[in-house]
Amino acid sequence: MVEQSGSDAYDFSTDAGVPNLTPLETMRHSAAHVMAHAVQRLFPGARVTIGPAIETGFYYDFAVDTPFTEEDLPKIEAEMARIAAGRHPFRREEVSREEALALFSSMGEHYKVELLQAIPPGQTITLYRHDDFVDLCRGPHVEHTGCIGAFKLLSVAGAYWRGDSRNPMLSRIYGTTFPTKEELDAYLRQLEEARRRDHRKLGRELELIHFEPLAPGCAFWLPRGAVLWNTLSQWMRGLLLSHGYVEVRTPLIFNKRLWEISGHWEHYQDNMFVMEAEGQVYGLKPMNCPSHMLLFGARRRSYRELPLRMHDQGVLHRAEPSGTLGGLTRVRQFVQDDAHLFVTPDQVAAEMDQLLGLVDRVYRTFDLRYQVKLSTRDPAKMMGDPALWDRAEADLRSTLAARGMSYIEQAREAAFYGPKIDFDVTDAIGRKWQCATIQLDFQIPLRFDLTYVGEDNAEHRPVVIHRAIFGSFERFIALLIEHYAGAFPLWLSPVQARVLGVSQRHDAYVREANELLLRHGVRSEVDLSGDKLGAKIRRAQLDKVPYMVVIGDKEVAARTVSPRTRDGRQLEARPLEVFARELAAEAQPPPVAD
Repeated sequence: MVEQSGSDAYDFSTDAGVPNLTPLETMRHSAAHVMAHAVQRLFPGARVTIGPAIETGFYYDFAVDTPFTEEDLPKIEAEMARIAAGRHPFRREEVSREEALALFSSMGEHYKVELLQAIPPGQTITLYRHDDFVDLCRGPHVEHTGCIGAFKLLSVAGAYWRGDSRNPMLSRIYGTTFPTKEELDAYLRQLEEARRRDHRKLGRELELIHFEPLAPGCAFWLPRGAVLWNTLSQWMRGLLLSHGYVEVRTPLIFNKRLWEISGHWEHYQDNMFVMEAEGQVYGLKPMNCPSHMLLFGARRRSYRELPLRMHDQGVLHRAEPSGTLGGLTRVRQFVQDDAHLFVTPDQVAAEMDQLLGLVDRVYRTFDLRYQVKLSTRDPAKMMGDPALWDRAEADLRSTLAARGMSYIEQAREAAFYGPKIDFDVTDAIGRKWQCATIQLDFQIPLRFDLTYVGEDNAEHRPVVIHRAIFGSFERFIALLIEHYAGAFPLWLSPVQARVLGVSQRHDAYVREANELLLRHGVRSEVDLSGDKLGAKIRRAQLDKVPYMVVIGDKEVAARTVSPRTRDGRQLEARPLEVFARELAAEAQPPPVAD
């Protein structure tokens, strides 16, 4: 696996002060230093690069002649335990830039030298030492190496230096640590459960998705996966239709002039696939909003048309680095349940309130809990008038307050054109997925010179609300696969019933039962293999099929079926027609109308 290697989480160039780390983050960063020390004891030629704490633990990137393997981790762990047992104090030391350059140059640590050279002159340089190990670091750290908690090294990966594929490939080791062994063990159990639920593994086993090296970051949807996709797509369409949306479809390729008007050419070009044709430069669309601005501006608009809620399930492309691609959660081609709401300033509060209710309804449908985050401007990247940003951020805060919703505020995390509300969804085993986003935009309508005629017969500027609820279909389906461990609710299951004969002499009635279920709208299939019934049932359970419809001599004679659920419950036999009607009713999607 190849991953990006980002800049140090404690990069000197960002702030002259010490980072405000939590005690757990401090422990994890200290554990990264201990791991680097252990690696250099065991592999004297290893050169260190960066080793930050991350949300789930820590990692450190190393330059080595031979990449690390999983087999190296136990001996590195053992060496870490010896260092921890030594209870070596972490000592902070301030040095001049020249002293630090001389030190790391003499050690052959040219990656540290490169980091130092990027630090502005005059900024304080700090080193942290324990025992005979020294690292360039802003800290803070725990008191001594014995305070790094209960730790475990988890995996290895490749990572490009500074996340750039033109740079050398490094060898990354991931680990984690917790204050107690009980907390570590609980986390390791969660990791094991996550591996069991991994959408890449289940997607392959359940024949939902396929990936090819010739199309990196682009999923192939197999027949069952396409059923899952289309079921979600149609349900979302119905839900939005009931909430006053109209659906549009827009081109995939636009002249770069569009992206210059929208601001994406300046702010987002590195993430776009760009091409030339007949001397003109074009870009594959990475988002729908500029094309929706063109549609709104294609003719004169009246205030009577607003709010105009424009929905689009078009294909998008983003030039994600190859090292970051992973299953359905990070792709280059994807589809969003995307929409742009064109509203008057007076309609913002009501539309935002309706949107928050819509998001809540969608996530409750899938038994998903969520956390709300409000992202505000980054002054270095924001586009447009600060006064409009003030208004947009105030509008979002007041909408959340009116609904009594608690939220976390994230400074400098907004899109370049407006503040946003993000929703982190928690799955069945406690992991968070960033899904829905709602962005309030006063800037892009200005850049496209969008107007509507108000009740006063004067032209006015609309406000645009960008929003997606699933996020991307790809990421949301990955979430659902792992949330349900592949055992989808009946309405979502690609195969809702499988008809099984006890022996091949029952095949005619097996086919008849299957055809009746299909006519009732049930997604049914047959197993006509020569295997024994037990093997057929086991195969259906592995395929997570909600209902197995068993047919033997008694069922043929009485024209009944004996249903069995995937969790092993045997239901009472009933007439075939009765079962078909019952199953068809049970398999209906959740209602979309209030």
